Amino acid sequence: QVQLVESGGGLVQPGGSLRVSCAASGRTFSSYRMGWFRHPPGKEREFVATISWSGGSTYYADSVKGRFTISRDNAKNTVYLQMNSLKPEDTAVYYCAARRSRTVVSGTLSREYDYWGQGTQVTVSS
Repeated sequence: QVQLVESGGGLVQPGGSLRVSCAASGRTFSSYRMGWFRHPPGKEREFVATISWSGGSTYYADSVKGRFTISRDNAKNTVYLQMNSLKPEDTAVYYCAARRSRTVVSGTLSREYDYWGQGTQVTVSS
């Protein structure tokens, strides 16, 4: 069993930056594909970004491409989401997720992940 704990959310002004983190328990973090999803108010949960187990491959939703960066530190069992040029529409609860299997998947679908964190609120507002 893997436990994921997000942190770093908060209130930020439009155009600002924020970095959210996800700390994972367990010794096999380095073998997991990791993803970030978000749940905007009044909308469905949506994919944000994913990173391969090695960190060598990343993929982003079009809405965040060029503004957000996903990264991981396997020595610290942590995955990060650096968010720049934030917009009010980025307001959401942000969740990290982990996938056990190394089989090739898109990494963009919720059902591809086995473990989820509890989420951290990010609010972009002036």
